[in-house]
Amino acid sequence: MRHKHPIALAAIIGTLSMGAALSTARAAEAISDGVVKIGVLNDQAGIYADMAGPGSTIAAQMAVEDFGGTVLGKPIEIVAGDHQNKPDVGSAVANRWIDVEKVDTIVDLPTSSVMLAIQEIGRQKNRLIIASTGGSSDFTGKFCSPVGIHWTYDTYGLAVGTGQPLASRGPWFFLTADYAFGHALERDTADAVTKAGGKVVGGVRHPQGNHDFSSFLLQAQGSGAKIIGIANSGADTVNAIKQAHEFGITDSGLQLAGLYMHITDVHAIGLEQAQGLLMTQAFYWDLNDETRAWSKRFYERHKAMPTMGQAGVYSSIIHYLKAIEAAGTDEAKAVAKKMKDLPVNDFFAKNGKVREDGRMVHDLYVLEVKKPEESREPWDYLKLVRTIPGEEAVRPLSESECPLVKASQ
Repeated sequence: MRHKHPIALAAIIGTLSMGAALSTARAAEAISDGVVKIGVLNDQAGIYADMAGPGSTIAAQMAVEDFGGTVLGKPIEIVAGDHQNKPDVGSAVANRWIDVEKVDTIVDLPTSSVMLAIQEIGRQKNRLIIASTGGSSDFTGKFCSPVGIHWTYDTYGLAVGTGQPLASRGPWFFLTADYAFGHALERDTADAVTKAGGKVVGGVRHPQGNHDFSSFLLQAQGSGAKIIGIANSGADTVNAIKQAHEFGITDSGLQLAGLYMHITDVHAIGLEQAQGLLMTQAFYWDLNDETRAWSKRFYERHKAMPTMGQAGVYSSIIHYLKAIEAAGTDEAKAVAKKMKDLPVNDFFAKNGKVREDGRMVHDLYVLEVKKPEESREPWDYLKLVRTIPGEEAVRPLSESECPLVKASQ
């Protein structure tokens, strides 16, 4: 018997070694290509660079660092690309990333026309698409995807937050960016206004990246409206609001409604001209101790306070990596399922939940731009008016056009 022990021990060691080898092999198979690669795709230098751009890349890098740099024992990498606000350019980058560079997920995606194009690529090639800065509610509506998740806000939530409270102040006229986001924002806001008893008397559409809003503003002034709904974003919003003041539009009694604004827009406009504007936000740096702590870390690296989109990029990547751990793989559909199973609790959202249509449900905040004398320090621009509970901030599933919802009912 004594002579059998070495043989038995060797057999046990061999079995353990084989098990370890199989475990290592399975771990390698669980993470495709041995690395989790995240692509941050946005406008890096154009009209939306301040709200997303390099700041979103920094937020993504912070998320990877805070997560520890690895998931399931494999490294996490960030790549960044500029879609120049053009669907064809964005699609070319996305296809190259997926086919050649083996990118596992694409995040951020301002410019809804680009976001919707990338959504379709993700559907066809089984890659997770997580939108943070793109806004069209159609992303989780008629164009929803099993591997598409809308994280930060959408045009429905903006309409509920800014459109409804101003519905009773008089007729509306829309100044709208002529692409998918502007169309969706005008549609959802007009619907919210009319449902609240308000009236829409007209509107005009302008090209993306417009510089002269004078003729559009004069049309609004002559329409009989009391509210000008500015349904654009980034530098277009900044220019429209500045020119409305320069041309005396606001002095004539018309009120501006900035339907989609970021803290960086207020910074560019200045409190003197922006004061009193209502904004619907998914995040504000000065809401509480947690938002302040993270935002000050971000500020140290970017020298500007984060927009809601940039904070959303960080939050969505952390949740994505947690889902990979829980799923034991980076396969897109399995990870998307885990992202829907797991609650979201971080500085960005409390008790958040990703629905079956891909919409992340969380509270939104209606904030008012402070008067210059109310601001105590740099970037102290907003004050909280009210909190919109998550279930009110998203389109009810009963009204959804998403085929995934219809299939599950």
